[in-house]
Amino acid sequence: RMMSLYVPSHYKNTPNDLQLMADAPAHRLFVLLAPVDETANALPEILCVLQVALEGAISRGSASAALSKGDSPQGDLVPWTVATQFQDPDFPQLSGARIVRIATHPDLPRQGYGSRALQQLHAYYEGALTDLLETDVMPSDRAEARAEVTRPDGGLLGETIKPRAALPPLLSPLGERRPEKCHWIAAAFGLTQQLHKFWTRAGYQPVYLRQTASDATGEHSAVLIRALESSEDDEEDQNAPSTNPEWLRAFSADFKQRFTGLLGGPFRDMPPGLALAVLAPKVDFDDDERARGCEENAVRRADGDALTAHDLKRLEKYAQSLVDHHLVADLVPPLARAFFGGKIPATMSYAQTAIVLTLGLQHKEMDDAANELGLPTPQVMALFNKAVRKMHAALRAGKTRQVEAEMPERALPNLNPHAVGLDEDLEDGANKVTEAMRQKQKELLEDAGLERYAIAGQEADWSEALVGGKGPKSGLLSVKRKARGDAEETPAKEKKDRKEKKAASAGKKSKSGGKKKR
Repeated sequence: RMMSLYVPSHYKNTPNDLQLMADAPAHRLFVLLAPVDETANALPEILCVLQVALEGAISRGSASAALSKGDSPQGDLVPWTVATQFQDPDFPQLSGARIVRIATHPDLPRQGYGSRALQQLHAYYEGALTDLLETDVMPSDRAEARAEVTRPDGGLLGETIKPRAALPPLLSPLGERRPEKCHWIAAAFGLTQQLHKFWTRAGYQPVYLRQTASDATGEHSAVLIRALESSEDDEEDQNAPSTNPEWLRAFSADFKQRFTGLLGGPFRDMPPGLALAVLAPKVDFDDDERARGCEENAVRRADGDALTAHDLKRLEKYAQSLVDHHLVADLVPPLARAFFGGKIPATMSYAQTAIVLTLGLQHKEMDDAANELGLPTPQVMALFNKAVRKMHAALRAGKTRQVEAEMPERALPNLNPHAVGLDEDLEDGANKVTEAMRQKQKELLEDAGLERYAIAGQEADWSEALVGGKGPKSGLLSVKRKARGDAEETPAKEKKDRKEKKAASAGKKSKSGGKKKR
């Protein structure tokens, strides 16, 4: 049943594969089964099957000797590949598991059984599925006794064919097995966008990509590794190699830098979508990162020097759509390398990122990029202009910050708050102005002599007219006017007093003037 799943899922199958699965001591088979009916005398249905090969645990001396001679020994595919690519004799000391094949039932595609099988495999090698038994003795899958199938004086003609006794179980739960000590788990396959998405979603990171494509499939062979977090302590083994998880990040970052430089050569014909999936660049930056801009000398030209003021001017003119894109064609590759290296904090869309990769890293023309992306050439040019505008803004922000840091700091005066607040000061001034205006109006009213316009009659006259509390029907109320002399007595007297005051003041002025002449 396992072979029937492998045959349609893999392009290369041989009869030796069955013998390898049955007899190879370093190979393990794991199956994800459908619900088991214990009452039925039949094998359960297989949903997914994995074939795993145990690799690694090579001494440092052997690894150093092989690397110094340039040899690549047979077997242990992942340890020798990684050690050769990074010239690291320490990695082969780590033990790991390589997934040779994985296949799901052809009637159940895209149902999540492959991902579930990988999760269970990771949990098994990390020690999360082992049952907590009272004893440390785990059940063995070896046969306890061997039946005699050949007589001592036998030969093939005298061989007795009969069932063997005390055979190990065909299937055993993972909780009843003690897992082998592994530091990593890896997979090697022909790289496609769909397979890359499947493995990276499970936590695998690329560390190697063959530069020559396969003659049979046209695909580049890739190696992806996932670090395992073992729950067991390595304190008992003092000679155990270090398992710092940073080693995988360092390998993956170094691989991406190499891949970025090779996109213009061996991987020039790789689809932009697959190249972006391998690089997985950061394309979304927050406001603080964009405001900070690029670091000093983040972008370097072909001669190794930083961009000059003339280069920045050319980028500015192109960002303003004042010149053609050919004027900045020589600056696109260094800008693309810096952007995919995470040195230019510019938020871009997927289409803009693909265009920058095609033009800057794969060194293709604008029409070729349009054909690769399936977009019209004018639209590709517009998106590229927006991308360059964002990268120029990041360069300008970084340059501005650098100039501000180099400027001398100005000593600011010691500014203390006023004793009186601004609102209180304004209110006090408004009160003073209002009081002055009121005083001036009062003086003007006094000098105008408005008393002559006062209503004639005293309080007693008005009270006498209102005797009984009712007014006349006509609505008009009147009192007798006094004699003309009485009525004008008061105004005339006031007028006379004012004249006397003016005469007295004039006399004082004349006396003072005469004293000065003497």
